Amino acid sequence: MTGRRTVSLHVGPAGLCGVDEAGRGPLAGPVVAAAVMLDPGRPIKGLRDSKKLTPAVREGLAGEIRQRALAWCVAEASVAEIDRLNILHATMLAMQRAVAGMACTPDDVWVDGDRCPDWNWRSQAVVQGDDKVAAIAAASILAKTARDQLMRGLHEAYPLYGFAQHMGYATAAHLAALKANGACPHHRRSFAPVRLLLDQTSLF
Repeated sequence: MTGRRTVSLHVGPAGLCGVDEAGRGPLAGPVVAAAVMLDPGRPIKGLRDSKKLTPAVREGLAGEIRQRALAWCVAEASVAEIDRLNILHATMLAMQRAVAGMACTPDDVWVDGDRCPDWNWRSQAVVQGDDKVAAIAAASILAKTARDQLMRGLHEAYPLYGFAQHMGYATAAHLAALKANGACPHHRRSFAPVRLLLDQTSLF
């Protein structure tokens, strides 16, 4: 895909906040969540699941979302929090921070996936919501682009791991770099490939 494809997404009720995350699966880096309340008077064309967009299109849309949305916030849970709480609870924490950090209070919060955090906002989970609901798609785009930027920053600090290429996911190249160089401070010790590597290393 080289351009924006027009997809008809559900707009949802007035005052709707969409929430999504990026980075549950990688072996390194934080998990990032975004919350977005779109402005019905300033529609944004081309919103859809961030994974179905090229990097260039994602970045362009992210800029439009930040400019046109009624409110938005990007938040994260750190590697230390992931290792202490587990990835599910850390993701819920990042989502809570994202919604709480917005300038406007939402009437409803729709979350991508099959569960919502334990919070006081009226909410519902929407399976595959990032390809069904405009506000969730917008949140998906902000979360993905923000996390990719963070991982490119980690690449500058730890170039041996190739974070800018795989964004921390368990690719063959990343696993090979882990085996050759050990774990850096931003690797998730609670994730099996990292934990097993550290356990093996401790035997020698």
